[in-house]
Amino acid sequence: MKQEFTVVVGKLKELYVRYREIAKVYAREWIAVVIKTQNDWYALTHQWFSTHLPRVAQQYDKSPQWTQKGLFYLPWLCLFLIILNYFNVFDRSPTIKSVQDPNVVIVNDDLRKMIADGRVANGSFIEELRASGRVDFNELFLSRIGANVTGRVSEILAIPGQPVKQGDILAKITSTELTQSQLSFLKAKSASQLADQAANRARILYKEDVIALAELQRREAEASSAKAEYRAANDQLRVQGMDQPSIDRLAKSGVIESTNNVIATIPGEIVERKINKGQVVQPADALFTVADLSSLWAVSEIPESNAYLINKGQKVTLIIPALRNEQMEGVVAHVDSIVNPLTRTVVVRMEVPNKEGRIKPGMLSTMLIESQPIDKLLVPVSAVIREDNHDHVFIREDDETYRMIAVKLGPEGKGYRPVISGVKEGQEIAINGAFHLNTERKRQLSGG
Repeated sequence: MKQEFTVVVGKLKELYVRYREIAKVYAREWIAVVIKTQNDWYALTHQWFSTHLPRVAQQYDKSPQWTQKGLFYLPWLCLFLIILNYFNVFDRSPTIKSVQDPNVVIVNDDLRKMIADGRVANGSFIEELRASGRVDFNELFLSRIGANVTGRVSEILAIPGQPVKQGDILAKITSTELTQSQLSFLKAKSASQLADQAANRARILYKEDVIALAELQRREAEASSAKAEYRAANDQLRVQGMDQPSIDRLAKSGVIESTNNVIATIPGEIVERKINKGQVVQPADALFTVADLSSLWAVSEIPESNAYLINKGQKVTLIIPALRNEQMEGVVAHVDSIVNPLTRTVVVRMEVPNKEGRIKPGMLSTMLIESQPIDKLLVPVSAVIREDNHDHVFIREDDETYRMIAVKLGPEGKGYRPVISGVKEGQEIAINGAFHLNTERKRQLSGG
């Protein structure tokens, strides 16, 4: 292997020597051609001067030999000086290395086109308070329907999601309690009729002077008492869910019905059912929940520290994430007058129309509530950048220079942020393009 390497090196040396000799020959020939060409130019030049400017040619012929040789080398000297000057060899001015201020950015023409300037000024500031919440039923159109009597569920006629009208029968309950009330009603009716008949006979007998006045008054009092018991029994049946036509039919026919109907009290949709067939229910139980979903509530809880900013009638923008962040405009319909002692919050409510039924109760929502306008020193949101966990803006120092300064700002509202400290009224800042300025500042710092 070593022997092969030695052979290769030897061949390379031979090639180097051979091509070096060839290069020397070509170089000598090129130099000879250049010198001959230059001598021919000098001869032609001397001939031209001898013909047209003989005095100049005579002075040249009389000049010393070194002067004539100097004129021969003068073009090469000029060429050499031109090359040195091209590479700034003669530039002896000292280079002053400036230290870049990390907060200063120098803009060029391209960057200038992406920047818009403006002045810090006072304006009407509307703070947008963001509050998370939920969509809920409109309690003005919500009814929780229970049983009127204690009994057992014999039939269920409605299921969740079913639309109902006011007066529709949702379920039937068989109740011995209702039976007893109807029986008491019939007894009170009979007793009232007998008492009326007795009072009428007493009036006739009194006119015939058969009985005394005291006896007449006693029987009239008994008739009045019987009528009162009859009305009370009638009212008891009304409370237990029977309508007046049904009570009148019971009074005429005397046929007792032990079935009580659970009736829808409002039109809407059944959103909840809490009974099964055969279940024993009581008046305190909520069996069905019926709601009109064409109108809903959006409810949020506002911290008590921000409650003073909210008043009834203020504009609200409702955002529902489940509907691809769809926004709905409205107003504050209600602000609670008390603070929840556990959460230290105040409930705020707005009404949400839902004619198409796309919004579902229970959906999460976000309220953007506009506060009352306040006059404050403002800067646009587009002028603010976040750097090192602080807010900054770029103030304009001259046509090409901007300086980044730290500022203290309040929360955003309608595209503006109020100034707490850092800038003064009338200062010129970059209101658009702050992001590009910050990018250029970092690039200049890195030397890119």
